[in-house]
Amino acid sequence: MREKLLTMSGNEREQSLEDKVLVERAKKDRAAFEALYSKYISKVYTYAYYRTGTVEDAEDITESVFLHAFLNLDRYRYMGLPFSAWLMRIAHNLIANWYRDKSKKTTVSLEHAEHVTDTGRSPEEHAEVREDQEMIWKMLETLSEERRQALILRYAEGLKHREIGEIMGKSPVAVKVLIHRSLAALQRNLASKGFEGGAIAAE
Repeated sequence: MREKLLTMSGNEREQSLEDKVLVERAKKDRAAFEALYSKYISKVYTYAYYRTGTVEDAEDITESVFLHAFLNLDRYRYMGLPFSAWLMRIAHNLIANWYRDKSKKTTVSLEHAEHVTDTGRSPEEHAEVREDQEMIWKMLETLSEERRQALILRYAEGLKHREIGEIMGKSPVAVKVLIHRSLAALQRNLASKGFEGGAIAAE
């Protein structure tokens, strides 16, 4: 755990230690869990939405994630990572079950995706990137579930390799290799469709 803390930036260490305090407080007083809920609900929901593609399913999964975390909080052990890593691991497992139950893969609606990830672009800028977004999402659907998940966690959620590794059960090195190969595959698929948006930044 000490090694993980040493490799974090100052802000990451601060967030991780802050979460440790919040969790310990919530274990003694479950009403204090609301602070963790408020802090991470947007992050969990966004991930669930990108994985399922529907608002209804994303909301159901998000609710289930926090319910599971609340009921099993006494089992949580601080490992030097933010509390969100544990929440995302729960989300990963619930979504895997969702895919097995639904036996389907859903493409994210670009209209809703833009709402979730809106960055304050002008209407003209939104229109300009919309076609690129649609092409990229179609190409993401051609990747394996594992590769698609790795790219979503890295670029939609902005997680570090070690955090992705905690969620996917892989080492940080294995995650880095997976993302590199996933980007290469995505770039090949985009190139085959004549996409001219430029190369995707490699890790």
